[in-house]
Amino acid sequence: MSLNVSFGVSTWLWTSPFDASTTALFPKIKAMGYDAVEIPVEDPSLINVGEIKKALGEHGLQPVICGAFGPSRDLTHDDPSYHKISFDYIQQCFDISAGLGASFVAGPMYSSVGKARLLPPEKKKIEWDRAVTNLRKVCEMAQESGQKIALEALNRFETDLINTSEELMRLIQDINHPAAGVLLDGFHMSIEEPSLEDAITRVGDKLLHVQVSENYRGTPGTGQTNWEAFRKGLEKVKYQGVVSIESFTPDIKELAGAVCIWKPLAKSQDEFASQGLAFLKKWAS
Repeated sequence: MSLNVSFGVSTWLWTSPFDASTTALFPKIKAMGYDAVEIPVEDPSLINVGEIKKALGEHGLQPVICGAFGPSRDLTHDDPSYHKISFDYIQQCFDISAGLGASFVAGPMYSSVGKARLLPPEKKKIEWDRAVTNLRKVCEMAQESGQKIALEALNRFETDLINTSEELMRLIQDINHPAAGVLLDGFHMSIEEPSLEDAITRVGDKLLHVQVSENYRGTPGTGQTNWEAFRKGLEKVKYQGVVSIESFTPDIKELAGAVCIWKPLAKSQDEFASQGLAFLKKWAS
């Protein structure tokens, strides 16, 4: 039985931040055989919805909107001014997503990426409760915008709050809002999950989006990922969304530094994208 999924790629594989010039990648992405493109919103002011919508239509690509949560975008911060910055930014992401005809905004929006500390239990609970309260507000905003959110667990080196599908589902249960969904990223799962299959089945019908690369962030099919277990999990939950390659280029220094990509992970980024897609199409068939 083949997986009934479509395939996407993040523009972060080539460049950052996404702006008007990034749509020049769309013809290449479509020619490679992709169905969708992940649009990371680092700076909402650089996103021209009209131009991007036109380019998506011209090349027959479906948009997936991903948020970028740097130090100032932190819903668990002690200072409430950071929460306001986060709410304003997330609302802009909802507006962009709705304007482009997408149905959710994805990312680790509970906290800023890189916030990894060993906290005492009482402090951890304070931040957890803040995440629950503020993400419930985000879900209300999402609903008003006709959107959902796809929350992403990150590995232990990038956050101390949500590392596993189990923690993610506990957070979603505490939020208790129908707009709260899940993004699973195979890279983070390869570090944190004892079983890829179990992680996917645990989130079930909350799964809105899937990101993949290898365990070392490289081209799918070239590493240690248990792709059979990955596939079985997606089959069990009857996932029919996008499976999207997300990795990065060392040529964009700021982003590469944030995700610790110190050298090229393929001969070229184009080869990464084309060979990765060839593997995924075979894997899904």
